[in-house]
Amino acid sequence: MEVNKGMKFNYNKLRGMFRETFKTQAEFAEALGMSATSLSDKLNNKVQFTQKEIVNSVDLLTIEKEEIPAYFFTRE
Repeated sequence: MEVNKGMKFNYNKLRGMFRETFKTQAEFAEALGMSATSLSDKLNNKVQFTQKEIVNSVDLLTIEKEEIPAYFFTRE
């Protein structure tokens, strides 16, 4: 699923959180059940995160429900 050309999100807060918890992007990708390349594509706005991936990320990183928009929906 391609992202709208004009809509890009900033995932810096998400990157910081998974590095605190998993140390590397590859470890976080593995925990999510995806390849490091797939995660990279999502973090670089080439492919959208699915709802299931967002829910799994929130669970893995223990992100509070109110904080989800800051991690996944902050526009660049």
